Amino acid sequence: MPNAPTLATLADDLESGRTTSRKLVEACIARIADPSGEGQRTFIHVDRDAALATADAMDALRRAKAAPSRYAGIPVSIKDLFDIKGQVTRAGSRALDDSPPAEQDAATVARLRKAGFVVIGRTNMTEFAYSGIGINPHYGTPKGAWNRAEGHVPGGSSSGAAVSVLDGMAHGALGTDTGGSCRIPAAYNGIVGYKPTQRRVPLDGSVPLSFSLDSIGPLARSVSCCAILDAVLANEPITALKPRPVKGMRLAVPTTIALDDLDAAVSGTFERALKSLADHGANIERIEMAEFHDIGPMNAKGGFAASESYAWHRYLITSKGDVYDPRVSVRIMRGEAQSAADYIDLLNERRSLIARVNARLAPYDALVLPTTANTPPKIADLADDKAFTTQNLRALRNCTLINMIDGCAISLPAHREGDVPVGLMLAGAGGSDRRVFELAAGMEAVIRV
Repeated sequence: MPNAPTLATLADDLESGRTTSRKLVEACIARIADPSGEGQRTFIHVDRDAALATADAMDALRRAKAAPSRYAGIPVSIKDLFDIKGQVTRAGSRALDDSPPAEQDAATVARLRKAGFVVIGRTNMTEFAYSGIGINPHYGTPKGAWNRAEGHVPGGSSSGAAVSVLDGMAHGALGTDTGGSCRIPAAYNGIVGYKPTQRRVPLDGSVPLSFSLDSIGPLARSVSCCAILDAVLANEPITALKPRPVKGMRLAVPTTIALDDLDAAVSGTFERALKSLADHGANIERIEMAEFHDIGPMNAKGGFAASESYAWHRYLITSKGDVYDPRVSVRIMRGEAQSAADYIDLLNERRSLIARVNARLAPYDALVLPTTANTPPKIADLADDKAFTTQNLRALRNCTLINMIDGCAISLPAHREGDVPVGLMLAGAGGSDRRVFELAAGMEAVIRV
């Protein structure tokens, strides 16, 4: 997105008076309302009046030199998984239509508001966040960035979040990531998506998929934009991001699983990005990650997502299962067959996996791998359940590796302008968030050369 504004440039424009929050919000609302655009499928609810009122309040505070942060007045979108006071949280489903409105904002929504960001509305998503593709039979599926005339998937589950940023309906988005739900839609739409170390950001006020794996992260136009939003979400001071020089970076490319069965465009773009990094002085080593072979068997019965989602859904799905997307309900119901012993085994196996992977990663600054094995499939090609399942697993595979090791990861656009979107993922062990941001900021421009 070469000419799209970043949070930093928007903040400069607000501070200098070149724009106002009111103008930014009005522009976003106009894009959402454009009948030729994707707004009607991207947003489940647009909070027009409240957003305009908040914008006016932020403009008044800025004039009084009392803006809550440098970014006050910038509109952001909220995935429909989060509570917003006074609104019903539907999680992209019809099964929660008659739920009472939320009594308070989710912790992350409250933190964004405290920094002065303007909530523009609730974005569409895969029902209950249970897929990496982004198709929603209840509210429609927003078309992704690639070849819109044909209609390709936006990626999921934070589908509307990515498209809202891509199309200028918001300037940042709040998403979640259980097995890639921030990174996959970012990769498919040529933007940046971040999955933090899970413990950094509280899950309070969000509908769970898997409380062991769920992470809350931002989608935005640049690494620095994601770093700003991540700091707000983690309730940390916003500090200037210092890009690390590419020269001397120690990067490991896992050859186990992560490079299997790649689409030609993914493989070609990834290898070109690696060559550019090496040409700029990065030390890149291809390594076996035998530990990754353990993850498939761990998830053979549905893993944490099936067991923990079933625990949350078991009563709702009994009474309202007929309104669920069948592709979602069948995955949730896999959790019914898991025993307590299965679940305890899973906890112990994951603990061992994390320790072994962290030891293997210790000599390196980060892992680097393709975000997804596939490029965005056509929506029409996924009407068949078998085709959907195949492409969904290919979308989720690499990202899931990082959730299972309790890591942090960012997806960067690696394709050249005009080519099919491909994401490059940079990942580190849990707790290495700042290092991953610094590395990503250093390589952001280099990988697209």
